[in-house]
Amino acid sequence: MGDHGPKVLALQNRLSELGYWLGQPDGDFGFLTVQAVWALQKSAGLSRDGAVGPATQQALTNGVRPQTRLSGSGIDIDLGRQILMIVRDGRVQHVLNTSTGGGYEYKQKDGDTAIAQTPKGTFSVYYVVDGEDQGFLGDMWRPRYFNGGYAVHGSPSIPAYPASHGCARVSNAAMDMIWARDLMPKGSTVLVR
Repeated sequence: MGDHGPKVLALQNRLSELGYWLGQPDGDFGFLTVQAVWALQKSAGLSRDGAVGPATQQALTNGVRPQTRLSGSGIDIDLGRQILMIVRDGRVQHVLNTSTGGGYEYKQKDGDTAIAQTPKGTFSVYYVVDGEDQGFLGDMWRPRYFNGGYAVHGSPSIPAYPASHGCARVSNAAMDMIWARDLMPKGSTVLVR
């Protein structure tokens, strides 16, 4: 984090080539590059440190890419690896770092307690908000709801581990990209596994 120059640009170009979205490669190892490195490390089963050491470099060299279980188009959220895949015609187009339900106990608005978990299953996007949505558990950037109050949404905090109340968090920039390219239209499939 914080490095810049031709080696960082080469890293960003390779990550982008493999589908790990980080916006436009610019030679600066910033927030979006860390997100892409985490997504690669998660896909390769490596330690999630955000640094490009020998094992991460080998994953880049080997062209590690996750496989989807979707045969068509939609979103494939792999809870075990904490990655979100944007799939078109059965092929992974983009891979994003995500943070889903953290498994902790929390108090709901009505005072009851619940466990922060992301529901598994096959769902459809049914409601979208183009902007900030103030939910009961916090603000969500441009959410695309797929099951009750569960959504894929942007956030300024997307750690390399499960930490949300149950939604799938991605970076605000990644959510903006999803909106700009209409990659999660109403009615589209969301597989959570």
